[in-house]
Amino acid sequence: MKILVLSDSHGNMDNMVQAVEREQPAMIFHLGDCWRDGMRLHKWFPELPFEQVPGNCDFRSSEAAEKLLFLGDKRVLLCHGHTYGVKQSLTAAGLAAEEQNLDLFLFGHTHRPLVDMRGKTLFLNPGSVGEYARPAYGVVTLEGERLNARTVLL
Repeated sequence: MKILVLSDSHGNMDNMVQAVEREQPAMIFHLGDCWRDGMRLHKWFPELPFEQVPGNCDFRSSEAAEKLLFLGDKRVLLCHGHTYGVKQSLTAAGLAAEEQNLDLFLFGHTHRPLVDMRGKTLFLNPGSVGEYARPAYGVVTLEGERLNARTVLL
Protein backbone atom coordinates (compact mmCIF):
# COMPACT_ATOMS: atom_id res chain seq x y z
CA MET A 1 0.00 0.00 0.00
CA LYS A 2 1.26 3.46 -0.91
CA ILE A 3 0.21 6.48 1.15
CA LEU A 4 0.81 10.07 0.08
CA VAL A 5 1.67 12.32 3.03
CA LEU A 6 1.19 16.07 2.59
CA SER A 7 1.68 18.96 4.98
CA ASP A 8 1.78 22.73 5.02
CA SER A 9 0.00 23.22 1.70
CA HIS A 10 -0.84 26.87 2.51
CA GLY A 11 -3.23 27.24 -0.43
CA ASN A 12 -1.10 25.57 -3.10
CA MET A 13 -3.61 23.13 -4.59
CA ASP A 14 -1.65 22.65 -7.83
CA ASN A 15 1.28 21.03 -6.03
CA MET A 16 -0.98 18.66 -4.12
CA VAL A 17 -2.85 17.57 -7.24
CA GLN A 18 0.46 17.05 -9.03
CA ALA A 19 1.72 14.85 -6.15
CA VAL A 20 -1.45 12.71 -6.25
CA GLU A 21 -1.25 12.30 -10.01
CA ARG A 22 2.46 11.45 -9.87
CA GLU A 23 2.27 8.93 -7.02
CA GLN A 24 -1.15 7.33 -7.62
CA PRO A 25 -1.51 6.51 -3.91
CA ALA A 26 -4.01 4.19 -2.24
CA MET A 27 -4.59 6.75 0.54
CA ILE A 28 -3.80 10.40 1.41
CA PHE A 29 -2.85 11.96 4.75
CA HIS A 30 -2.77 15.76 5.20
CA LEU A 31 -0.93 16.94 8.31
CA GLY A 32 -2.36 20.44 8.56
CA ASP A 33 -1.85 24.02 7.51
CA CYS A 34 -4.35 24.40 5.50
CA TRP A 35 -7.39 22.30 6.50
CA ARG A 36 -9.44 23.77 3.65
CA ASP A 37 -6.85 22.53 1.12
CA GLY A 38 -7.21 19.01 2.46
CA MET A 39 -10.98 19.14 2.11
CA ARG A 40 -10.72 20.46 -1.45
CA LEU A 41 -8.20 17.76 -2.39
CA HIS A 42 -10.48 15.07 -0.99
CA LYS A 43 -13.34 16.41 -3.15
CA TRP A 44 -11.10 16.15 -6.23
CA PHE A 45 -10.11 12.56 -5.39
CA PRO A 46 -13.14 11.21 -3.47
CA GLU A 47 -12.25 7.60 -4.27
CA LEU A 48 -9.08 7.80 -2.16
CA PRO A 49 -9.35 7.25 1.60
CA PHE A 50 -8.33 10.48 3.28
CA GLU A 51 -7.33 11.52 6.80
CA GLN A 52 -6.21 14.89 8.11
CA VAL A 53 -5.35 16.74 11.28
CA PRO A 54 -5.31 20.50 11.84
CA GLY A 55 -2.14 22.58 11.97
CA ASN A 56 -1.29 25.63 14.03
CA CYS A 57 -2.73 27.92 11.32
CA ASP A 58 -6.03 26.05 11.01
CA PHE A 59 -7.86 27.21 14.17
CA ARG A 60 -9.98 24.05 14.31
CA SER A 61 -10.49 23.60 18.04
CA SER A 62 -13.33 21.15 17.36
CA GLU A 63 -10.89 18.75 15.65
CA ALA A 64 -8.43 16.49 17.47
CA ALA A 65 -4.84 17.75 17.17
CA GLU A 66 -3.68 14.20 16.41
CA LYS A 67 -5.04 10.86 15.23
CA LEU A 68 -3.85 7.36 16.00
CA LEU A 69 -4.50 5.05 13.07
CA PHE A 70 -3.77 1.42 12.39
CA LEU A 71 -2.36 0.25 9.08
CA GLY A 72 -2.59 -3.49 9.51
CA ASP A 73 -0.86 -4.01 12.84
CA LYS A 74 1.22 -0.80 12.54
CA ARG A 75 0.46 2.04 14.95
CA VAL A 76 0.61 5.39 13.13
CA LEU A 77 0.26 8.84 14.66
CA LEU A 78 -0.75 11.81 12.49
CA CYS A 79 -0.10 15.27 13.91
CA HIS A 80 1.05 18.66 12.68
CA GLY A 81 3.90 18.69 15.18
CA HIS A 82 3.47 22.08 16.82
CA THR A 83 2.02 20.49 19.98
CA TYR A 84 5.27 18.48 20.33
CA GLY A 85 7.59 21.45 19.76
CA VAL A 86 9.18 19.85 16.69
CA LYS A 87 10.77 23.13 15.56
CA GLN A 88 13.00 22.99 18.65
CA SER A 89 13.70 19.23 18.87
CA LEU A 90 12.15 15.80 18.47
CA THR A 91 12.56 14.95 22.16
CA ALA A 92 8.86 15.25 23.07
CA ALA A 93 7.86 13.47 19.86
CA GLY A 94 10.30 10.66 20.61
CA LEU A 95 8.93 10.25 24.12
CA ALA A 96 5.36 10.17 22.78
CA ALA A 97 6.34 7.60 20.16
CA GLU A 98 7.86 5.37 22.80
CA GLU A 99 4.97 5.83 25.23
CA GLN A 100 2.37 5.04 22.56
CA ASN A 101 4.41 2.18 21.04
CA LEU A 102 4.27 3.82 17.61
CA ASP A 103 5.62 2.33 14.42
CA LEU A 104 5.26 5.56 12.44
CA PHE A 105 5.16 9.19 13.63
CA LEU A 106 3.99 11.63 10.93
CA PHE A 107 4.39 15.37 11.44
CA GLY A 108 4.89 18.62 9.52
CA HIS A 109 5.20 22.21 10.77
CA THR A 110 8.94 22.73 10.17
CA HIS A 111 8.68 22.74 6.34
CA ARG A 112 11.86 20.58 6.34
CA PRO A 113 11.63 17.05 4.94
CA LEU A 114 12.92 14.35 7.28
CA VAL A 115 13.03 10.57 7.43
CA ASP A 116 14.57 9.20 10.61
CA MET A 117 14.44 5.93 12.53
CA ARG A 118 14.42 6.43 16.32
CA GLY A 119 14.23 3.18 18.24
CA LYS A 120 11.43 1.18 16.65
CA THR A 121 9.64 4.29 15.36
CA LEU A 122 9.99 5.65 11.84
CA PHE A 123 9.61 9.45 11.78
CA LEU A 124 8.50 11.26 8.62
CA ASN A 125 8.14 14.97 8.01
CA PRO A 126 7.08 15.36 4.36
CA GLY A 127 8.21 18.99 4.20
CA SER A 128 5.93 21.65 2.76
CA VAL A 129 3.98 20.80 -0.39
CA GLY A 130 2.90 24.45 -0.47
CA GLU A 131 6.39 25.86 -1.00
CA TYR A 132 6.88 27.46 -4.38
CA ALA A 133 10.68 27.20 -4.49
CA ARG A 134 11.22 23.64 -3.18
CA PRO A 135 7.90 21.87 -2.56
CA ALA A 136 8.13 18.41 -1.03
CA TYR A 137 5.88 15.57 0.06
CA GLY A 138 6.24 12.16 1.66
CA VAL A 139 5.43 8.63 0.59
CA VAL A 140 4.88 5.78 3.01
CA THR A 141 4.77 2.22 1.77
CA LEU A 142 3.56 -0.79 3.69
CA GLU A 143 4.38 -4.15 2.17
CA GLY A 144 3.55 -7.03 4.48
CA GLU A 145 5.33 -6.20 7.75
CA ARG A 146 7.76 -3.78 6.10
CA LEU A 147 7.14 -0.06 6.60
CA ASN A 148 9.17 2.45 4.56
CA ALA A 149 9.10 6.20 4.09
CA ARG A 150 10.74 8.66 1.72
CA THR A 151 10.49 12.32 0.85
CA VAL A 152 10.15 13.60 -2.69
CA LEU A 153 10.92 17.04 -4.11
CA LEU A 154 8.19 18.08 -6.51
